[in-house]
Amino acid sequence: MTAAGHSVVIHAHFYQPPREEPWLEQVEAEPSAAPFHDWNRRIERECYRAVVAARIPGPDGRIARVVNTLEQISFNVGPTLAEWLEKEAPETWSAMVEADHNSRLRLGGHGNALAMPYHHSILPLASRRDKTTEVRWGIADFRRRFGRDPEGMWLPETAVDDETLDVLASEGIRFTVLAPHQVTGAPAGGMPGRYTTSGGRSIALFVYDGPLSHDVAFGPLVTDGSRWAPAIRSRMPREGPGLVSIATDGETYGHHHRFGEMALAAALDGLGRDPGTCVENYASFLARHPATSEVGLVAPSSWSCIHGVERWRADCGCRTREGTSQAWRKPLRQALDALATELHGRFAEEAAGFFPDPWEARDSYATVGLPSHLPVRARELLELERNTLRMFTSCGWFFDDLAGLETVVCLRYAARAIELAGPDAALLEAGFLDRLEEARSNDAGAGTGREVYLNAVAAWRPGHLRAAAGYAALLSVAPEAVRSAVGAFLVGSDGPGSLSVQHRRTGATWKVRAQVNRPDGATVETIAQADRAGNGKTFPLGWLPEYEQEQIRLALRRELRRGVLTPEEDRQIAEGTLRFDRAVAFSLVRQLPADPREAHGLDFDRLSRTLDLLALERLAIPFDAQTRFYRILTRGPRETRRRFGQLAGRFGFVTSLTDGG
Repeated sequence: MTAAGHSVVIHAHFYQPPREEPWLEQVEAEPSAAPFHDWNRRIERECYRAVVAARIPGPDGRIARVVNTLEQISFNVGPTLAEWLEKEAPETWSAMVEADHNSRLRLGGHGNALAMPYHHSILPLASRRDKTTEVRWGIADFRRRFGRDPEGMWLPETAVDDETLDVLASEGIRFTVLAPHQVTGAPAGGMPGRYTTSGGRSIALFVYDGPLSHDVAFGPLVTDGSRWAPAIRSRMPREGPGLVSIATDGETYGHHHRFGEMALAAALDGLGRDPGTCVENYASFLARHPATSEVGLVAPSSWSCIHGVERWRADCGCRTREGTSQAWRKPLRQALDALATELHGRFAEEAAGFFPDPWEARDSYATVGLPSHLPVRARELLELERNTLRMFTSCGWFFDDLAGLETVVCLRYAARAIELAGPDAALLEAGFLDRLEEARSNDAGAGTGREVYLNAVAAWRPGHLRAAAGYAALLSVAPEAVRSAVGAFLVGSDGPGSLSVQHRRTGATWKVRAQVNRPDGATVETIAQADRAGNGKTFPLGWLPEYEQEQIRLALRRELRRGVLTPEEDRQIAEGTLRFDRAVAFSLVRQLPADPREAHGLDFDRLSRTLDLLALERLAIPFDAQTRFYRILTRGPRETRRRFGQLAGRFGFVTSLTDGG
């Protein structure tokens, strides 16, 4: 480090909302993320695996080095994202943990990783009790993953108020990072300020450089790493020690901006070659430069809403697309706040029969894991609280529409929390639906919050019946592919048509009767019921759990394609010279003669199988097949016309269509 002691900290906030539907606890397909299965997978490929293996090119454009940029920058990973990465992208996650370990070795024990409250909720809008739980869960998650206590904590959307900072300080957090407009009287030169809460506790506040961070997040710096060092030097104090820090979403590097991780790697490489600059993290800088200057707080405030925290409760004007109304935000917030108050009340009252202090038990839930020693109802109550906290994930309000993917996920968590409330669940849901009626989507077809909610949960609950239906259907169609674990449930056969189902988190058990029906070659529907009153539910193939649905489709495809495709077509498909969907479409067209007068002795069984296969693959009836069908139906041999009339609906025609004679 130079005598001037100039330091640079680049912080990346990595986060994705919890995407698991709350009954099976699985991330199911998100079509908007295509060609990837879901947004977590897409962003992992575009960003997370890239920042831990960024390419630095040589003079000839070929790769000279591959570097883990997280070894040099400050970063945090939201706990819900970390949980997904640990299971679904373990190599990427291991590199993130290793980056923190290596930074501790380089910087005197101060690691690059910061903690974050467990759910990405706007803490100034939460009660103190919920703030405390979120912070404690975040600290516990950090300890488990990184093997140490966190020194700093990144706040979701940097949303802050005095009470939030008091909670952080009371839990041992030494510092957080805020935007320039959130602090008054910030010390010069990027030095940390000291904030004293109304509770008398102190915490250090770092203020990131707004213009530099903007130019990295939105350009032009993110496209050219060679420009970072000069831009950073231009912001450094002329005399004495100082800090220039940049803070952006981690997804900036590779997801929002393709090859952004390469610009970051190039910038770090250039800064590392500058003898006048020390690239470090906030904790190591704070260890040498304690916060002594008192600063004020602009509260409540955040980095992504110029109106404070109104983006998460009002139509403040902050949006991602022009021309949309966010009037739905206020009634959604009010509906969820009212629901949470009722759910917390039921938890406190009922959990007192299981725990000396229900709220302490909730705080401990993140550290003890799945408490299998507790009675089922005690575990259900803890799950009620987990889902109540999850339904306030900030993404539910950030974007432009009530019917958007992120808001729908929050509504599903609300539905799961209601389900766990016990005998009053129906009453709670009725009140919640009444409040949601005040919220309205920008999409007239999506309707009110009530309609969005009901559509969001229709196929997913009750979870134990859906799990049983998936198991039973797969057992009927492809028993060799059956798995006892169906998401969050364990399912087993208990005799003909009878299944035992157990929830892996709560231990709750059910006896379920399941009946599998196959009205045609492409249709599988399962009726599952778990009570003697006969309150069952019918699950079509498209409502079954994803793994079971995929395995059933594969089995049906194998069954149906026999006799539909020729051996030559099968060979071409295997070699990759013919697409399966095109082969099926061509097969249907070829089965229908171009001259309707030649439509004698058609193989109606093969036609039916081909139509089943098209339906199974969700493929449209080919235009030419419809044309030939209509000609045969209206001008073909009488016997053929009679039988073809029964297929009108399957070819896309009105079912009242007659053969004209």
